[in-house]
Amino acid sequence: MVYLGWCLRSESIQTSKQLYKYLLRECNKLPPETHNYYRNFLRQGFTQHSDESDPERVRQIINRAIEDARWLVKKYSKSQ
Repeated sequence: MVYLGWCLRSESIQTSKQLYKYLLRECNKLPPETHNYYRNFLRQGFTQHSDESDPERVRQIINRAIEDARWLVKKYSKSQ
């Protein structure tokens, strides 16, 4: 199993809805002035990939989104 967070495993997020909820929660960890930008960025990403049907590709997108979210939260936590 791959650990991508303190208690988050990439396998624990199986659906796009679970991923979206997780990413919105991660947005709340960012500075308030960035919330609108990243929430809009999330919506656009989900719209862009909404027609993806290949399960392997969906898994790749989920894993990459989790990695990117962790990097972003880490980036902003260092700058504060």
